[in-house]
Amino acid sequence: MSENKHEITDVVIIGGGAAGLSAGKITAKHGLSTVILERDSRMGGILNQCIHNGFGVHHFKEELTGPEYAERVYHEALAAGCAMYTGTTVMDVSGKRLKRVLCCSPEHGVREFNARAVVLAMGSRERNRGNIAIAGARPAGVFTAGTAQRLMNINGFVPGSEAVIIGSGDIGLIMARRLSWAGVKVNAVIEIMPYAAGLPRNIAQCLEDFDIPLHLSCQTLRINGRDRVESVDVAPLENGRVCLEKTFNISCDTILMSVGLIPENELSQKAGARLNPLTGGPVVDSRMMTSAEGVFACGNVLHIHDLVDYVSSEAEMVAEKIRLFLGGDVKAPEIKTVPGGNIRYVIPGGFEPGTDSTFYMRPLAVMDKARMNIYQDGRLIYDHPVKYVKPAEMLKVHLSPDFDDALPSGGDLKFSLKAE
Repeated sequence: MSENKHEITDVVIIGGGAAGLSAGKITAKHGLSTVILERDSRMGGILNQCIHNGFGVHHFKEELTGPEYAERVYHEALAAGCAMYTGTTVMDVSGKRLKRVLCCSPEHGVREFNARAVVLAMGSRERNRGNIAIAGARPAGVFTAGTAQRLMNINGFVPGSEAVIIGSGDIGLIMARRLSWAGVKVNAVIEIMPYAAGLPRNIAQCLEDFDIPLHLSCQTLRINGRDRVESVDVAPLENGRVCLEKTFNISCDTILMSVGLIPENELSQKAGARLNPLTGGPVVDSRMMTSAEGVFACGNVLHIHDLVDYVSSEAEMVAEKIRLFLGGDVKAPEIKTVPGGNIRYVIPGGFEPGTDSTFYMRPLAVMDKARMNIYQDGRLIYDHPVKYVKPAEMLKVHLSPDFDDALPSGGDLKFSLKAE
């Protein structure tokens, strides 16, 4: 990096994980000067600690480990001409037309970038014990699943000898297998919902293959132990009620929390982006632009994805929108997109007729067979079968440029799922 503490560039991307690297690859390919800022010591984000395979099947058409996927997108961004800075923490994003990105690093001190566009790609953080309010003292041995994954795969530490995993998110399921490989006995996975939160392949490969019990519709009431975890008290739910009389105890010295992710959006708010209460991420329009002009978002900072392949695809779409925005493309009037029956949210929040558009959404119910419907002013204008629906798996809908021929009016597009 040069000694210049104030640098002007076309695009600054905050976050060097799959989203940031994938977006940077495209903006740089289009000749836009692109800077990627990553607070960790290396590019790749959370992928670096995910040593299991299963990544890249959709995006690269081959099965990769997390580090392999990270290396692939890193070299693509590097070859495209992105400038990348690790160990660099962004402290503030401000400004209107020209965005001021203030950052610091041990090597270069405080530095300021002035960019025509900013991409928010900071990812997400894990929900912890405080988010779900489990009773008990604060003994040693309670970790989030991602923290335990880093301890084992990066630092080489085994967190305990006997574990219980609270929540059936994918990271927790994968860590059940990882702990078993390391000789840790996993006594149970506890899930409050009547269905598992993780992908079906992870249920099969990480729990069933290792004979690890999965307790559905159960609530963890208390963590026992003062200096170190000793056990957990668990009770089943029946008709939405905790059956205290059926409480049972599971011994363990280690607890992993796998109870969901939260978009990392402190910087988004500093940049002036309005947040969506349904996703925890910024509200974005058809251009994937937030309510702050020139600030875009993609990846888990926008909404939580189940596959990194979708993160990369979404980030590349954002990069194309940035190219049009910086090229002076005049935004046409857009149609608002809204969630309907059995849909939690729809991203992006708008559809621009005549454009190639992809929408991401999260279902609310489990269905063996369903139909994806889109309505406008009560009229059905899109009907497509969906084989299997589960809240753990994100849905995508692609609308071609000629889709607007079917639009009867300029009313909102309502996306709905209906069981067959």
